[in-house]
Amino acid sequence: MNIFGKIILLAVFLITGWQQKVISQVAQTPPMGWNSYNCFGSAVHEDEVKANADYVATNLKQHGWQYVVVDFLWSYDNPAGSKIGNPFQLRLQDGSYVPWLTMDAWGRLMPQPTKFPSAFGGRGFKPLSDYVHSLGLKFGIHVMRGIPRQAVWAKATVMGTNGITADMVADTSSMCPWMNHMYGLNMSKPGAQEYLNSILKLYASWEVDFIKVDDLSRPYSNGEVEGYQKAIESCGRPVVLSLSPGETPVAQAAHATKYSKMWRMADDFWDNWEMILHMFNYAKSWEGTSGHGHWPDCDMIQIGKLSKRGPVGPERFSRFTEDELYTHMNFWCLYRSPLMLGGNLPENRELELKLFTNDEVLAVNQQGEKPRQLYKKEGSMVWVSQVSGSKDYYVGLFNISDTAKSVAVDFASLKLKGRIKVRDLWKKADLGEFKKGYAQKINKHGSVLLRIAGR
Repeated sequence: MNIFGKIILLAVFLITGWQQKVISQVAQTPPMGWNSYNCFGSAVHEDEVKANADYVATNLKQHGWQYVVVDFLWSYDNPAGSKIGNPFQLRLQDGSYVPWLTMDAWGRLMPQPTKFPSAFGGRGFKPLSDYVHSLGLKFGIHVMRGIPRQAVWAKATVMGTNGITADMVADTSSMCPWMNHMYGLNMSKPGAQEYLNSILKLYASWEVDFIKVDDLSRPYSNGEVEGYQKAIESCGRPVVLSLSPGETPVAQAAHATKYSKMWRMADDFWDNWEMILHMFNYAKSWEGTSGHGHWPDCDMIQIGKLSKRGPVGPERFSRFTEDELYTHMNFWCLYRSPLMLGGNLPENRELELKLFTNDEVLAVNQQGEKPRQLYKKEGSMVWVSQVSGSKDYYVGLFNISDTAKSVAVDFASLKLKGRIKVRDLWKKADLGEFKKGYAQKINKHGSVLLRIAGR
């Protein structure tokens, strides 16, 4: 090999190494943003995405919120005002499917232009992505695992292969039980990885920053999880990989940590107190697995105007009481879950805006380390995390009983002695110095979030 060839190889090696480093550095703190699913189900439209992006840019970006994610069935032609939950495709006598999803010649799904007018002419999500990026935000999309059944029927050619078609890479025995649009991929087949590479190449051309892959972690599909991450690494763009839905098996913690940036611990979470109680248990089972670039996910934040177009229950503001709203935010922040707002943001009231813009509270999510449960007994629960670069602690006192009661933290359990300063993060007020411990009477289902000075 001549010197010119060696220089080219070295340049390729250096560029590839730089790309891999950049890709590995995404989601070093829990991602924060908005997702369309809880307010618009499968039928969000472009103008609604833009309205929510505008709200994030105007009201939330300065507090760390940055992602705008289009969820669920953006290739499906929903009727105007549709409140369809999980719309199935029907199979015709010739084997084709209706409704036909918007798809290109390579078997890759495209945005439905009646819902996303800027996608007309094969432009895909690039114009909408450009709009979101122009606001200083990041753009994400939801995808279903696998390859469209209609691509398999059409025997669409897989891009980047020598004549391999969709029917040659599909695992037709693997289908989502609640959404029948896709087959799984048989990752042992030639062309399967190339199909994933082709869709990530498409998403990279749209400048997508985040993909939420559904029907991937229950049951957990090791080969496909690895396939998506390999495709991200080959696309040349930093992209956050989010696995959905839960519950992801705890036994797969090492794999999920290695091949994804966030993964759902539980099935869909909604505005129901019993679901918060269950989430505490899921979080305990995943304790110790979060860290820079990998985050167990409690699911979206059920605060604000929900279910405007489905998918669960009537249109409403969150059914949580005010105390429960604070507990919802406190635990998601203290546990360092990704924070994805689920309500229609332009309809936020003063309460919702207050819950989303307290920088001292959001710092608990972004700067805490090693969250852990200190104790849970007799209707009381305490979780703590270490303040990054400090001897201080973030402490959450939770009353999970059905009556008001006092909840306490013993300073000895944190190996603290002497007079200890305590600060209430929601009030942004120092509460004083205390010896031995701190206790506070808390309403039922309520909580307080504190910063306790270490020594």
